[in-house]
Amino acid sequence: MGRRRVTVNVIRQPDHNPLVVEMSLASRRYLEDLSGLLQREVYVLTTDGRTFTGTLSGFHVETMSVSLTNARDEKGKNLYRLFVNGATIAQIYALEKPFDLRGLAERLERVFPKLVRLYEDQGVVVVMDRIRVTEKGVVEGSGPAAERVQRVVEEFTREARA
Repeated sequence: MGRRRVTVNVIRQPDHNPLVVEMSLASRRYLEDLSGLLQREVYVLTTDGRTFTGTLSGFHVETMSVSLTNARDEKGKNLYRLFVNGATIAQIYALEKPFDLRGLAERLERVFPKLVRLYEDQGVVVVMDRIRVTEKGVVEGSGPAAERVQRVVEEFTREARA
C-alpha cells in the first residue's frame, strides 16, 4: 500500500504550523474510523480492567489518548469530562451503530444520477455541487432540490432505524 502525506493540525504546537505525517492508507482509515466515533457514545476498556462509557469528544493522534464527556465509570460514578491516556486503553467499543454515509450517497445517487459526491473523511455528501448533506440532513443549500434531498435523507434514516 502506498503512503500519502497527511496534514494534521495539532493544537499543542505553539506556532500553529500543521504537523505533516507520512501515513499509510490503513493508518488513515483507522483514524477515519475513530473520527467517525466522535460525538458518539463509546465504551472504553483499560489495560487494568477499568471501564468507562461516555461521548467521545476528542482524541490525540500521536498518543491515541481520548477524551470523553458525560462519562461514567464501572461503579456508575458520573464524570463530566474524562481524559484516558492512550497507553492504558485496551479497547474502544462503539455503543451506537455508525451512520452509513456511503449508503446515503448511493441512495441519493439513484435520485440524482451523476450529481452526488461522497467525502467520507469530512462526513459529508455533496449533491449538485451546492447541497451539503450530513447525517443530520441538509446543512447547506436551499430550494426544491434541497427539499428533495432532505426527504431522501429522512426516508433513509427511518429505514436504517427499523
